[in-house]
Parts: sequence; C-alpha cells; structure tokens
Amino acid sequence: MRAHYLQHVAFEGLGSIEDWLCLHRYQVTCTKLFESANFPDVNDIDLLIIMGGPMSVNDENDLPWLTVEKQFVRSVIDAGKPVLGICLGAQMIANVMGASVYPNSKKEIGWFSIYSVDSQEHNLFCFPVSAQAFHWHGETFDLPKGAHLLASSQACVNQAFQLGSNVIGLQFHLETTPESLNQIATHCGDELVAGEFIQSADEMKKASQADFDSINHLMVQLLDFITRKN
Repeated sequence: MRAHYLQHVAFEGLGSIEDWLCLHRYQVTCTKLFESANFPDVNDIDLLIIMGGPMSVNDENDLPWLTVEKQFVRSVIDAGKPVLGICLGAQMIANVMGASVYPNSKKEIGWFSIYSVDSQEHNLFCFPVSAQAFHWHGETFDLPKGAHLLASSQACVNQAFQLGSNVIGLQFHLETTPESLNQIATHCGDELVAGEFIQSADEMKKASQADFDSINHLMVQLLDFITRKN
C-alpha cells in the first residue's frame, strides 16, 4: 500500500499519523510544497493525506503552486481514493469541491471540545458525543455539495465533514504530539493574542500525555475508517 502526503510548511508534519502508516506497512512519499510542487501519478497512490499550514487556499496569487495542488487533490478524490485533509487540508478539499473558504468569526487556537453531529445516514464516521481536540485555525469553510457534517465546536460550526465513503476533512488536529505542538507554537506564536478561543502557549502545553493519547487514538480510528474495504 502506498500513502502520499502533502506538507505545506516544515513544522507541520505527520505527527502521530506516521506511527499508523508504519504499523500498516505503507510505502510513504511526500510532496513538500515549500520546496517543490512535484506530485505523483494518481494511480501510484492508495491514500492521500493533506496537512495543515498557515497560508490560505485563497492565496493563489502569492503561492501559484496552490493551483496545481488543488488540481491534484481533485484528481485523487475523483479517482475514489481515500483522502484525509487536516486544517488547511480540509479547507482545500472543501474548496476543490466547490465550497468557499473564508475567515471564521473567531480564531480557535488551543484545546477545545468538539461535538458530534447526529445523522441518520449510514456509512459515516462517528465522533464521540464530546471530545477534546487541538485547534489552530482562523478560517472556516462552507460544506461542499453532498458533504455530511460530522462535528462542530462552540467557535466554529463546520469542524469535520465527510464526502462519500472515504474522504474526510478535519478543521482540528488529531495528529498532534507534544513535539508537533511545540513546533507550531514556536513558529506561529505571533497568533497567540488575547481572544475568547485562543489559549497561551503555556496553557496549551499543560495538556497531559493522556490528552495526546486520546486524540491520537481517534486519529487511528479515523484512518482505519477511510481505508477500510467497503
């Protein structure tokens, strides 16, 4: 099995996802957009993971590689491959499927609860009724046509969605580890200004190992879900 991931900045890597890929013996390749915009043939991958980043999907004038990346992401979705988008990655999935991405009314940075959205539809991933998750975003998105809302938070309605049986976008970060939290807090610390849903770096780093284990376990469940055999 072959997994490919799209990395937008050096400090937002796979986090705990790397352990899952290793456990399942995936051959892993990566496009580092901060170095080059070379993408594999869609037929050569079995799973696509789109990581986060501080830029916007609307920054195509400043970052022309975004246009090529969007074309690639759309081609993978159209090919029926499992796709997971995290934060910027979720916004990209929404955008390439025709939805708008724009600033949320409030930035959400730190550990805040998400809440599952009840649905009568079958074949949808089920989040816990309530769960703590790590967030770092200032934008949100409309749901693309045909998408099912899976989770919301107090600060942001569209936190997670599913398209079809194997495409999921997450506004929040379940892959976060203590190391990756330190990385993003170091490189994006200028965003930690006073706000209703913005925690300080010290407050975020008070999270216990159990907190990280909980979100990482939820990530395992989600990856198992989108790669299951239907």
